[in-house]
Amino acid sequence: MGLFKKNPFGHYLILKKWLIRIMGALTHRRYRGFNDLQIEGSEIIKDLPDTNVLFVSNHQTYFADVVAMYHVFNASLSGRVDNIQNVGYLWDPKLNIYYVAAKETMKGGFLPKLLAYAGSVSIDRTWRAAGQSVNRQVKMSDISNIGKALDDGWVITFPQGTTKPWKPIRKGTAFIIKKYKPIVIPIVIDGFRRSFDKKGIRIKKRNILQSMIIKDPLKIDYENESVESIIEKIEYAIEQHPSFLKVIPESEIKAEEELNEKRRYSAKNE
Repeated sequence: MGLFKKNPFGHYLILKKWLIRIMGALTHRRYRGFNDLQIEGSEIIKDLPDTNVLFVSNHQTYFADVVAMYHVFNASLSGRVDNIQNVGYLWDPKLNIYYVAAKETMKGGFLPKLLAYAGSVSIDRTWRAAGQSVNRQVKMSDISNIGKALDDGWVITFPQGTTKPWKPIRKGTAFIIKKYKPIVIPIVIDGFRRSFDKKGIRIKKRNILQSMIIKDPLKIDYENESVESIIEKIEYAIEQHPSFLKVIPESEIKAEEELNEKRRYSAKNE
């Protein structure tokens, strides 16, 4: 790698590599220490092509979700299946991993700007801005930038566009899939909302069992399948379809959290 080599967005790869190394070392204990990240299906990662892969996932915090994926993806590429033991896997990280994020979020302070340099494809949200509902046209430059990132590597997107569960999938994700025809890998995460604050920076509670399930690629007919059909497939795959929604009594939620904590304690002491 040349000392001054850049990615398609003009970011120096040597700076990006060191950012990922440092941020990875600083965050590792958030997923294997303070809390425990249980991973399933990561063997899929190492067999994926180097470019044009789109990961679609539900969303629980601004940053902790995507940082965890950087850990899991790089660990899998280094030969670790379903674990992130020994953060040495980040010494030579995959540098063409990107994630789609709201532009206003990535401009909100020094840390978000650092995280943006590490791989953000920042876009203007069409439905919300500065905490208010809006209705504006999609910027074609945003679509082109996501396409540019797919052409260069892997892209992580959270198609609901919010950390709130059960919100609808944005049609833009389906349009991108039809236009660029990526391999689409669904991911289901849980436990991050209980572990961290909304931004995913401050640890809210320790000894929480986090989970990440990486599923097989979606089967999509890029030419003939409708946007609505693709949206429904994503909803089911990331377990955000209305049929998954059920009212759970607060007592059951508390009992489940206590059971998770007991499992975490038992696993740590085995």
